Amino acid sequence: MQIGMVGLGRMGANMTTRLLLDKHEVVAFDFNAEAVARSVGEGAVGAASIAELVAKLGSPKIVWIMVPSGKATDDTVNALLERLGPGDVIVDGGNSNFRESQARAKLAKTKGVDFVDAGTSGGVWGLKNGYCLMVGGDTEAVAKVEPVFLTLAPKDGYAHVGPSGAGHFSKMVHNGIEYAMLAAYGEGFEILEKSEFSYDLHQLADLWLHASVVRSWLLELAELAFREDPTLKDVRGYVDDSGEGRWTVQEAINENVPAPVITLSLISRFVSRQDESFSAKVIAALRNQFGGHAIHPETKKAEV
Repeated sequence: MQIGMVGLGRMGANMTTRLLLDKHEVVAFDFNAEAVARSVGEGAVGAASIAELVAKLGSPKIVWIMVPSGKATDDTVNALLERLGPGDVIVDGGNSNFRESQARAKLAKTKGVDFVDAGTSGGVWGLKNGYCLMVGGDTEAVAKVEPVFLTLAPKDGYAHVGPSGAGHFSKMVHNGIEYAMLAAYGEGFEILEKSEFSYDLHQLADLWLHASVVRSWLLELAELAFREDPTLKDVRGYVDDSGEGRWTVQEAINENVPAPVITLSLISRFVSRQDESFSAKVIAALRNQFGGHAIHPETKKAEV
């Protein structure tokens, strides 16, 4: 089938490639002309603007957007709604907040356009392995896009999980769980690395992949990381978050659900961004005041 793809970053470009390999026709647009040219080189039809992309699509027009959440998604949806009509479908495969997706679905409905939120997991490995797709929206709209979902996902890797917002809500919780799993692996390997035993961390990661109860795809990636850099000497311990963990914690609060593990895993990411913790300075100063405990002098940080 024919589909428009807006956003050709790491995910969007790979998704475009996977669709082309399964003989779908993809009309591709990105503000980066070089990204468009790469997709055209693989068989896509290029577009220099959203207006041109829409003009090159037959009806019903189906447009998948893979752009950053927030303003970029708003701008893209608004630009599309100016040009799409009744029966057309917008699919947001990015990591948007589910409440924003619900609002966009209501706005699209006023123009007769369907809006589908597709929580997408698989990362840069999705081209090879497929993408896990958690799809929210009206049944008829989802059915229109189903051939694309079936191509992008591996067998049993796609499901229509509920109405508008349900796809992005489930992806949000998925990522909250991911935060906690990553934190557990990180803490465990640090305990091993700091112990009195000279563990080969790559050996242990590989060992645990064989019948261990903690084996997982994330552990497979840990094994790969330790294989490439056994002491992670080239990795800085700075961890970003893209929003889903914060949203998961906020929804847990809204629903009165205790989620201490996910919450602490989010906070640990904030700690990773501090070159020097001011709260630790306060604690050191207070320990000195009440107990005469030594204060370690601040050392000049090496420039990187």
